Amino acid sequence: MSGTAEPRNSDESGNAGEPGPTEWGEHPNGLGPWESEYDTPVPTDSRYDPELLAHGDRRNVVDAYRYWTREAIVADIDTRRHPLHVAIENFGHDSNIGTVVRTANAFAAAAVHIVGRRRWNRRGAMVTDRYQHVVHHSDVDELVEFARGNGLTIVAVDNTPGSVPLETASLPRDCLLLFGQEGPGVTDRAREVASMTVSIAQFGSTRSINAGVAAGIAMHAWIREHGDLDTAW
Repeated sequence: MSGTAEPRNSDESGNAGEPGPTEWGEHPNGLGPWESEYDTPVPTDSRYDPELLAHGDRRNVVDAYRYWTREAIVADIDTRRHPLHVAIENFGHDSNIGTVVRTANAFAAAAVHIVGRRRWNRRGAMVTDRYQHVVHHSDVDELVEFARGNGLTIVAVDNTPGSVPLETASLPRDCLLLFGQEGPGVTDRAREVASMTVSIAQFGSTRSINAGVAAGIAMHAWIREHGDLDTAW
C-alpha cells in the first residue's frame, strides 16, 4: 500500500462465507464460460479461477478482473491502493456501513475501519467487502493508536460549528476520514482527536446528508486532490 503500513486484513462482518446480494442466483451481467466467449485457449495463469473459467463469471467486478480468483484481485488492488483510510463509528448497527465499504472499494482506499460494534450490515456492500480490507477497533482511542502508528492525519466529517468547508479544504494525503453514525454524527471523542473537521455545503431544508452519501462525497474530494486519474479504470 502506498504510504502506509498494511492494516490487518480481517473480515469483521461476521458473515464472510455467506452469499452476498449479487450472488443470490444468476446475475445478468458478466461473462459466460471462457470457451464460449473467446476463441483463444483457456488461460493457465494462476490468477484465474478454474471454476469461473469453466462456468462463467457473473460477479460484481470490473472486466479487467473477470475470471480472476478473489485472492488475485485483492493482491492486484493492494499494489495500487491509495493512502486514504476511512473510519465510521458503529454504535447502533448503522446500515450505511455497507455503502461506505462499497465506495471505499471503488476508490481503492487502503482500509475501512469500523469503530464500536463489530458486526455490521453487509447488504449495502454488494460483496465488495471481499476485496476491501476491513479492520475493527473497539473504540476511538484504539483507532487513534492505529492512525498515529501509521502516520495518518484524522479528519472528521461533520456539519458542526467551526468546521472547514470541504469544498475549500485541503485534505492530507496520508489521511483517515472519520464519519459518525446516521443522526448524531461523530462523537465528542472523535471530534477531539481529529486534526480538523470538514463539512459539506448544503442548501436545502435537511439538517444532514445521509452518512453513506457524505462518505462518498468526502472520498471523491480526496481523489480529486490526490488521485492519479491515469490509473483509473
